[in-house]
Amino acid sequence: MARCDMSACGDSLDLGSIPLAALNQTARKRLGLYLNPTNAVASDWMTVAELMGFTYLEIRNYKGCPSPTARILDDWEAKCPDVTVGKLLSVIESAERHDVISDLKHLIEENCREHLKKQDSPIQVAEVHSSIKTPECHSITVNDDPRGCPETFDAFICYCHSDFHFVNEMILQLEQTDHRLKLCVFDRDVLPGTCVWSITTELIEKRCKRMVVVVSDDYLDSEACDFQTKFALSLSPGARSKRLIPVVYKPMEKKFPSILRFLTVCEYNKPFSKTWFWPRLAKALSLP
Repeated sequence: MARCDMSACGDSLDLGSIPLAALNQTARKRLGLYLNPTNAVASDWMTVAELMGFTYLEIRNYKGCPSPTARILDDWEAKCPDVTVGKLLSVIESAERHDVISDLKHLIEENCREHLKKQDSPIQVAEVHSSIKTPECHSITVNDDPRGCPETFDAFICYCHSDFHFVNEMILQLEQTDHRLKLCVFDRDVLPGTCVWSITTELIEKRCKRMVVVVSDDYLDSEACDFQTKFALSLSPGARSKRLIPVVYKPMEKKFPSILRFLTVCEYNKPFSKTWFWPRLAKALSLP
């Protein structure tokens, strides 16, 4: 089979600048169909994991996973948040799995173009509708003043609707006490009629200093939460700026997400930690 020229994959796409988070679940599952089967002739997921920098013991632990390929992609993103689609394709090419690149090229390109479309949409709207306003001046939250500075927040709250009762408790404990923090709660603060994906990225990147992730079983099934989490991690390589703070408020039946397991978790569900849970979280959100 002819080799795929990496520079030609995506005529006008710079795959080296597109984060791995651009690949959706369909693309990741298709990659697994090619790489998960152990193959005595062609390289499989273990070769790819080794090229990604995983150790022998780490690779051995992945063998029991339903989809080792999906797991190593998640963990690679967590360890190296600045990893790109181009880097993944280079790894696959180094493993001499040119069939994977050739067969999935169009699907991967489609994912990348969709990602760029989401990133570019706020800028396009600003340019079409006004030659004066910029995305920062565009009213997207309830208290925005289009003639002044955009509204900013101490933290963006990433949650699914089934956990909103805990978000309400968070509002009471962090906003309506001496902590006096300002939280961005999407259903409360964002104006209706705006593009969900573009507004979410602007809020996380430009308007909020931190992001609190309310982790639960339902969170794991939320496409919106998955997007918000991966986007925030891409802004904070290695979590050096403590931008993202996972919070667990009740016992979970499902496995804690691997993409967050490298971060310190703030746990509310343990009796001994409840006493200092809110002051500890408030302190983390108050840091400059």
